[in-house]
Amino acid sequence: MKNKTLIVLLRGINVGGKRKILMEDLRMLLGKNGYSEIRTYIQSGNILLESDKEQDIEKIGVHIQELIGKAYGFVVPTVVLPAESLKKGHAKNPFPAPESDKISLHLTILQTTPKPALVKAIADFDAGADRFEIKGQFVYLRCEGKYHKSKLTNNFFEKKLAVAATTRNWRTVEKLLDMAE
Repeated sequence: MKNKTLIVLLRGINVGGKRKILMEDLRMLLGKNGYSEIRTYIQSGNILLESDKEQDIEKIGVHIQELIGKAYGFVVPTVVLPAESLKKGHAKNPFPAPESDKISLHLTILQTTPKPALVKAIADFDAGADRFEIKGQFVYLRCEGKYHKSKLTNNFFEKKLAVAATTRNWRTVEKLLDMAE
């Protein structure tokens, strides 16, 4: 993996015909504003890119969020992390599963590491059959049913941990890592 490769995750675009952003247009927008080697995966806001800008991840996230806001007229929560961080986070999954069971696994990526007191406060939350574990800026989820029916939503973690969040299924996480190689 290249050290400069960043993964940019946009939350809540192209869902139900709302907040529509074509990936080709997004790649052009980012390219015109100093980013390079821009690749996208599916239409749900998964971007890999390189940046010669300051490597302050939060500033890059804010910059991309502002670019999208100006171009499209709506705010898109944006989480940015080095590809290497996602690779390390992937390796720490406490819920390993065979290939046939990966459908139940999800990864919520937090914009920053939450305060330990907030993590501790939700450690015993009753999510029914679903389970979660928080490690740094990652929340590992095992959903026994469909993710969209789980109590363990982005909104839940944002409210309880006071940090922006976005979730990807395990197959998408693995595809992004493959693309970053």
